[in-house]
Amino acid sequence: MKVFKGRTLVEGTVVGKALVSRDPISFYGGVDPKTGTIVEKGHSIHGCSIKDSILIFPYGKGSTVGAYVLYGLARRGLAPKAIINLRSEIIVLVGCILGDIPLMDSVDRHIFEEARTGDEVKVVAKSRKGVVIIKDGEEN
Repeated sequence: MKVFKGRTLVEGTVVGKALVSRDPISFYGGVDPKTGTIVEKGHSIHGCSIKDSILIFPYGKGSTVGAYVLYGLARRGLAPKAIINLRSEIIVLVGCILGDIPLMDSVDRHIFEEARTGDEVKVVAKSRKGVVIIKDGEEN
């Protein structure tokens, strides 16, 4: 089990399976708003669904419309259960606030060496501080 501390931006406590990308994500153009699938060509998680995942990626990119795409995904039940970033910019933050998606950032960048897609993850995002607890595949 590995524990990473971070800054809570949107509160919530959830458990789910990790979906990890070292690439930034654009919710406008990079994620299909009707399916929640990563459609950006060449992206490290191209073809993966973000639905119900604990989505771990360094930061968002792209148009401010991405916040509304993330909100729309939440309304249709296609959003991640939580998002973990190294640095959350305004697009991801606003989308998570609107969609009521727990969001943490400022986690140690070693999370990309420790977390694997499919690992069980618990996010406890309370007040200003939170923790990400990763139970790796060998412990499941």
